[in-house]
Amino acid sequence: MKFLLICLLTMVLAGAGCASSHSAVGTDSGAAPGAMSLDPADPGVARLRQDIRRMIAVGRDRVFPALVNINVVSVRYVAGGEQKQRSVGSGTIISPDGYVVTNYHVTARGAKFTCTLADRRQVSAVLVGEDPLTDIAVLKLEPDVVSDGKPTVFPYARFGDSAALQVGDYVMAMGSPFSLSRSVTLGIVSNTTRVFAGGLMGDDVQEMELEPGQSTGLFTRWIQHDALIHPGNSGGPLVNLRGQIIGVNELGGSGIGYAIPSNLTQSVVAAIIKHGEVPRSWIGIAFKPIERTGLTEGVLVNSVVKDGPADAAGIKPGDIILDIGVERVTARFAEEVPPLLQRISDEPVGNALPVLYQRDGQTHMTNVITRAYEADMGEQKSFRSWGFSAQGITQKIAMARGLPDKSGVMLTSTKRGGPADRAEPSVGGGDIIRQVDGQTVADMAGFVEAYSRIMDAKPTPEKVTLSFDRGGENLVTIIKPTKDEEFEPPRELPKAWLGLATQPVLAELAKELAMPADSQGGFRITRIYPGTEAAQSDLRVGDVIIAVDALRLRPRGMQDANLLETRIRQLDVGDSPAFTVVRQGEVLKIPATLEKTRTTPAEARRDSNGAFGLSVREITFFDRDARRWDQDVQGVVVTDADGAGWAGIAGIQPGDLIQRIGDQAVTDLDTYRSAMARLATEQPARIVFVVLRGPRTGFQYVEPDWKPTSQAAQ
Repeated sequence: MKFLLICLLTMVLAGAGCASSHSAVGTDSGAAPGAMSLDPADPGVARLRQDIRRMIAVGRDRVFPALVNINVVSVRYVAGGEQKQRSVGSGTIISPDGYVVTNYHVTARGAKFTCTLADRRQVSAVLVGEDPLTDIAVLKLEPDVVSDGKPTVFPYARFGDSAALQVGDYVMAMGSPFSLSRSVTLGIVSNTTRVFAGGLMGDDVQEMELEPGQSTGLFTRWIQHDALIHPGNSGGPLVNLRGQIIGVNELGGSGIGYAIPSNLTQSVVAAIIKHGEVPRSWIGIAFKPIERTGLTEGVLVNSVVKDGPADAAGIKPGDIILDIGVERVTARFAEEVPPLLQRISDEPVGNALPVLYQRDGQTHMTNVITRAYEADMGEQKSFRSWGFSAQGITQKIAMARGLPDKSGVMLTSTKRGGPADRAEPSVGGGDIIRQVDGQTVADMAGFVEAYSRIMDAKPTPEKVTLSFDRGGENLVTIIKPTKDEEFEPPRELPKAWLGLATQPVLAELAKELAMPADSQGGFRITRIYPGTEAAQSDLRVGDVIIAVDALRLRPRGMQDANLLETRIRQLDVGDSPAFTVVRQGEVLKIPATLEKTRTTPAEARRDSNGAFGLSVREITFFDRDARRWDQDVQGVVVTDADGAGWAGIAGIQPGDLIQRIGDQAVTDLDTYRSAMARLATEQPARIVFVVLRGPRTGFQYVEPDWKPTSQAAQ
């Protein structure tokens, strides 16, 4: 038995089997003949355990140095504008010059990529290309350190042959789950050609979507395994015990993982590095395996795309394709469909592909002219001044929506209350814009040109006419563009104010506080603000104000919480009314001088910087009181920091007080704006923001990516 176990491990390593079995060595007296001893003290068991551990260590150590954690800042288009998001995934360096393979769903819509290497260095990366149909993407590391004039050489891992895998082979899933340090899990292969078929006992290959409208997995037969995969492992390698990449992990959960085979991955990666994408042919056919049709050869044409290449060649649903090119075709099971689709996609674009098919017992020959496989999803952009985001129209979108052609752009989201939403009729998601101010727009590039021309005009036009299609109707509307302006909240005119905070005391609470029966409640002082006229008076925390001068205050419910404030505001700044209070059962009259209202946080001047993803406001009296700041504490308060923006990535958080930017002190909103304007001009690679967070001072290092990430149309 010991020999058999060693043979099994040898099979994993060498892909060879053992020709015969032998009796076990080291069995105990109670064991069945041929059973191996389970005694941990048995020398044979100990040696076998060490052998397995060493083999796992060898495989691990050949790949671990090439593992990277990928931090992605991506852009999503929601509510008529851009929204930055942060996400993480895993990848593997596959060449000494720094190419990294990962999943498309890790890099999708990415604007900035940072890879953390095995030695904990963080290196920027650029996107080389993506292939949604296989969920593969390639990044290229951009080292900023060159040694002795020579480019950096990165540790890298090598691909193995996924076709050599067998059910039961040991595999390791590697990556950075939950964005933590590198990890490895061990499992076995349970299926080498997994496809997903629809329905119970279904045999149609299920079309998966990475996001609405984006197909994936058409060419993939996944490696199914039980090496544990956690969120953040996406894009990490599946590794055999030789230390070779035999898959790229894509899906996982409930103890089951799925990896894209290395042989498919290698061909996709090579095409991306060469072309920036994967050129493919398309003929517009969906296939169904023949296992349940009663046929013995060929593959069933399940559907044909109208006006596609197969349709133009006369092929119809229900036909049985026998030959493609000069090769015989048979797909009995769902697992045999992806290789057939891959074979067609590998044909040169524009090639006349001979197809032999059978219809009603008759055999026919035709030539199908292949076309280039078009992207499922069109480019998206936001058009803030018009209050919406839009997407280019692809062939797939046009077919799905029954559009006559691909002209125009399709709205994907609108800003609530924005120009498109306020228009009559309003413009909304799914509408197809065909014309702008009477000029036809052919595609996204044409729409961007029209938008830029209109918004760059001096002065900006007050209105724009849009012609759009909706549900078969052609509508016309007028929108009124807006431009982003510095936001200054409205402030109330200064009125009389007393520097204290109160809570209403209703009848039931008045009894508990042992107030006189005729008081019927009032307003209990909860805080007296230091440095105010109220603090100079004899008012105390715990006093219950029941009257101002001769006016009694009788709150009947929480709806009367502002009754005291309203009465005070009816007086003049500088007045000294008498406040009747109840203090420990005694009724007292205490004068206090009224002063001007102080600016509240809601009224504070503020600034928003889209490039840094940072919004701030000036310090108010109430900030100083709540945080116990002295008058010499200066700066601006962070009200919002986009977690995927430059400031958010650096660790700046809402509530921080920015006190210095680079070498410039920030004392108020004006000095903050001056510092930020200086940064935009000088564009330094790294800026130190000094912030006060609670009682601690912190140094946050912001590393802007000054390269534009979007068109001027946004």
